[in-house]
Amino acid sequence: MNRKIILYIAMSLDGFIAKPDGDISFLSMVEKEGEDYGYTAFMEGIDTVILGRKTYDKVSSMVPEWNYGERDIYVLTRTPRPDSGKKKFYSGDLNELITTLKSRNGKNIFCDGGAETVSLFLQNELFDELIISIIPVLLGDGIKLFGNNLQEQKLHLISSKAFEKGLVQLHYLCH
Repeated sequence: MNRKIILYIAMSLDGFIAKPDGDISFLSMVEKEGEDYGYTAFMEGIDTVILGRKTYDKVSSMVPEWNYGERDIYVLTRTPRPDSGKKKFYSGDLNELITTLKSRNGKNIFCDGGAETVSLFLQNELFDELIISIIPVLLGDGIKLFGNNLQEQKLHLISSKAFEKGLVQLHYLCH
């Protein structure tokens, strides 16, 4: 199977994934019972998750017992930590990790952010697909999804879908 690296993330209309203090409560404005914006179906095609250490710490502080089921989790960190079950703390070369993961049989690989991790993946052109949900709010300031030091990359729109609560989801192929 040809495994793909997929970014699945939400941002404000003006491009922020969090407020300056890391607050992501604006995401709740599009919550609707019975609507997960394709997340469950997306996760069925995933067996590995990669996220940055700051995102890992943020999510862990909000939901101490969170996990991604039986999926392998790679937390990118500059400071080595001992692995814990399915969680591996990785401080090596990102390109080597991706080459290794893509060479294995399995499902797709989910990049769950945050901004530094997304920038690193973009700088190294590691994404195969981007699924970006736009939340109908202008935050004005915060943590930008896309940094300023990116090179031009052309994307191919696969689909766009508007939802009742105002969320618009864009799905792109990279390369």
